[in-house]
Amino acid sequence: MSQRPDGIAPHGGQLINRIATPEQRQVFLDKADFLPRVQLDERATSDLELIAIGGFSPLTGFMEQADYDRVVTEMRLANGLPWAIPVTLSVDESIAANLKEGSLVRLDDPTGRFVGVMELTQKYRYDKTREAVNVYRTHDEKHPGVKVVYKQGEINLAGSVWLLQRDSHPLFPNYQIDPAQSRAMFKERGWKTIVGFQTRNPIHRAHEYIQKCALETVDGLFLHPLVGVTKDDDISAEIRMRCYEIMLEHYYPQDRVILAINPAAMRYAGPREAIFHALLRKNYGCTHFIVGRDHAGVGDYYGTYDAQHIFDEFEPGELGITPMKFEHAFYCTRTQTMATTKTSPSTPAERIHLSGTKVREMLRRGELPPPEFSRPEVAAELARAMQVPEEASKFKIASFKFEI
Repeated sequence: MSQRPDGIAPHGGQLINRIATPEQRQVFLDKADFLPRVQLDERATSDLELIAIGGFSPLTGFMEQADYDRVVTEMRLANGLPWAIPVTLSVDESIAANLKEGSLVRLDDPTGRFVGVMELTQKYRYDKTREAVNVYRTHDEKHPGVKVVYKQGEINLAGSVWLLQRDSHPLFPNYQIDPAQSRAMFKERGWKTIVGFQTRNPIHRAHEYIQKCALETVDGLFLHPLVGVTKDDDISAEIRMRCYEIMLEHYYPQDRVILAINPAAMRYAGPREAIFHALLRKNYGCTHFIVGRDHAGVGDYYGTYDAQHIFDEFEPGELGITPMKFEHAFYCTRTQTMATTKTSPSTPAERIHLSGTKVREMLRRGELPPPEFSRPEVAAELARAMQVPEEASKFKIASFKFEI
């Protein structure tokens, strides 16, 4: 693993910064009304932000065709550097026809606000089915990631970008920690080894268990829940962040954990997204990354531990961040503690583990998840958030014998 005096090297060796200086911003603002416009969706807006702050280093913009083609087929950029997910800006042919390569393009967010500029270098067609099959391992349009690919435009626009200005997050300004800041915080605390954790779900006892197991072997834990766009039935970012605040207040050592938001959008690409998430945390300064059961998965599209196996497709040290692979954790009723099949003598009947779907069903029935699955303060917060106030009084603790 490449190490530097100030921490692990960013992917590609340099932390990218594509936030316009005040002088550049003024130049762009003066040209704003004369530039052709492209309106970004939520995912592209998140991608613009992550490119600009260095989260997607070494990318300086949306991918040109040489990078795109090799990422789709080989999980590498054109120069051979590992990269698992295409980062593209797709538009309809009618929009692309009015754009000229070599010119500047104004980028607006979904509300129509001017947020960035692209230096357009390429327009190219791409095969949506090929991208779906290679990246998501399916062409099924019911897959949420594949559905996005099929709905987007037929032409990819490529070129370096500038973010007009870095705005505070509207919901979580105190947890908006960009890669340059997180690296400085790790250095200030004297952390040389940091493990990153990705999640789009509320924290439960299995998460807590693997995070603390990892924390036993490194200097610090970087809790980095994703707050970009997710599926409609995923629990909102506001609820998830509140659950993390509760856990940090009551159950974690304050001096060894940093909570920050990850502004990325979910792709639900399973194994490939595990690599993508690991490289993103490398850019934030993490030396290790937790990969658990069905990382970034959805439905039955991926094998339970495919997201761990994919790391073996790269040479040791090639990714520059160490995966920490964990089995599916559960509460063992025989030993009365959290465990995995590696450490528990239990039979399947002696294990309590609930999926996010099951928990949502329990809450809607007026049942709190059992304390063996979720800390009571977190369960109560989920109950308050998912039920109208007049129904709160009917909540009861779910049966200890709950089975999946």
